[in-house]
Amino acid sequence: MSSPSPSAESATAGQRTHVTNDFSIQIATVNGSGSQTANMVILRAIFQMGVPVSGKNLFPSNIAGLPTWYTIRANPHGYVGRKKEIDFCVAMNPETAREDTLSLAPGCVMVYDEPLKLNALRSDLIFYPVPFDKIINAVTTDAKLRRLVRNMIYDGVLSHLLSIDLAEMEKALGKQLGKKPKAMQLNMAALEAGRKYASENFQIQHPFRIERMNKTAGQILVEGNAAAAMGCMFAGVTVVAWYPITPSSSLPESLIGYMRKYRMDKETGKATFAIVQAEDEIAAIGMVIGAGWAGARAMTSTSGPGVSLMAEFAGLAYYAEVPAVVFDIQRVGPSTGLPTRTAQGDILSTAVNSHGDTQHVLLLPGSVEECYTMAMDSFDVAERLQTIVYVMSDLDLGMNTWMSRPFPYVDKPLDRGKVLDEAKVKELGAQWGRYKDIDGDGIPWRSLPGTTAPGYFTRGSGHNEMAQYTERPDDYVKNLDRLSRKFDTARTIVPAPIEDRQAGATVGIIAYGSTDFALLESRDQLQAEAGLHTSYLRLRAYPFTPSVEEFIRRHDRVYVVEQNRDAQMLKLLRMDLDAALVPKLRSVLHYNGLPVDARSITDAIIAQERAL
Repeated sequence: MSSPSPSAESATAGQRTHVTNDFSIQIATVNGSGSQTANMVILRAIFQMGVPVSGKNLFPSNIAGLPTWYTIRANPHGYVGRKKEIDFCVAMNPETAREDTLSLAPGCVMVYDEPLKLNALRSDLIFYPVPFDKIINAVTTDAKLRRLVRNMIYDGVLSHLLSIDLAEMEKALGKQLGKKPKAMQLNMAALEAGRKYASENFQIQHPFRIERMNKTAGQILVEGNAAAAMGCMFAGVTVVAWYPITPSSSLPESLIGYMRKYRMDKETGKATFAIVQAEDEIAAIGMVIGAGWAGARAMTSTSGPGVSLMAEFAGLAYYAEVPAVVFDIQRVGPSTGLPTRTAQGDILSTAVNSHGDTQHVLLLPGSVEECYTMAMDSFDVAERLQTIVYVMSDLDLGMNTWMSRPFPYVDKPLDRGKVLDEAKVKELGAQWGRYKDIDGDGIPWRSLPGTTAPGYFTRGSGHNEMAQYTERPDDYVKNLDRLSRKFDTARTIVPAPIEDRQAGATVGIIAYGSTDFALLESRDQLQAEAGLHTSYLRLRAYPFTPSVEEFIRRHDRVYVVEQNRDAQMLKLLRMDLDAALVPKLRSVLHYNGLPVDARSITDAIIAQERAL
């Protein structure tokens, strides 16, 4: 009988107390080896057993061959942000196996391919050597198929070692491969073979296990980019122009599938939309602005390098006042940076993207459900304000798998803003001008081509309120001041922040986007470990609503937590706030490309509090 090494067994003799539904698993494989199916089966099976779970894929920026790590976190309290510590590791990549082993804390668990002999490296881990080649030979002799289903063996091993119900594993596998009966049969055979080997050869020495709960009932698993794509479809998007770039490509790719399924004319079989893969990001945003000018709901999806290329066109949309929506799925920069790592590094540059005096609206989704709802909001906001709107997601939120409540079906009418119709033309008469502020909110009335409403000349050069070319200084100042008033009006239109106010708390925390997952856990740690009670405000849009300044006024110190080096959101706050409030602000920054974890936030805040 094969079992963990005696030294590992003795090192963990005191660790017999079960750790139930509260650990992280790291699976180290090779990019392009087909491990994603196996990883999703484990994730989904735990989810189906009612245990809160999340999955994160750390992958290289090449096609195949480099190391990939997939991390699954289970937590009974619903904490689904990245856990800094790894409890259970599966080493399937010979290139990283040594480093993976040496990086673990004492008492952790290592499942590995037996020929790697990782148990010779340390005596303070729990080792489970698995002869993958020997097991797969009994499943299939086809060399290609053996490579494809080899990863399913570690699923079987894990299902035994962690007490994951085999029926749930089979159900999860069916979710992945149910429409491919031959593949389903072969993969299930490999899974059962791995489970059988583990049950017959391993004496379980570790404390980790999964037990059924009821904390995922009625929830779904979904990626943020897929959720955003659904929202765009329900928002009535009809023109999409995009250029492939990691990590945003899966958004338009998902949208193509949804639109082909739900937005084809039933009588003619023809598409009621246009989705174009442009030659580059500049062409993509140009098409979007042209479609928005013509009255279509239009969008593109990109990441930081694409936003940089779109800067001049962004200025045109701002100055000529054309609605457009841009999804920025942020990654690590500058330049090419780390294309497959996450960050919140485009906030400051995007808020003022383009040359000259520009101010752009940013929406900041903090969950997959908000990726869905803010996708719909973004088109309404863009048309109401007649401007470009950026939806600032990131790789962690966009490409990783999250739990969510099912998305609500929204049947409210589209809000197209101030569009002239025949009745409004008669009401306004000669007083109408394309850039004239009739209502005092900075938002003019627009007309659409092809309608009976008056036409005008659209230009990115100097123009007066009648859309006539001008270089008069007073006309330029008047126009820029009106655009500033419109930006102030945006404060009443964009999604308001969400605040959790704690009575008596003198310390406040501000965060946004995917940082929210770690922040919720960090606040509990701060209270439990340091007795520090905090209030929390999650930003959901820029420009800031008045409630942001009110939140800062109520607290002695406010920590702004974000995933970039330069405290970009804090700098936007400084630009916006009463100068007397600025000294209250402090930064907690995380920018190594990995999703921020609660422990890092907690330690940083406690250190700053102790230094006072």
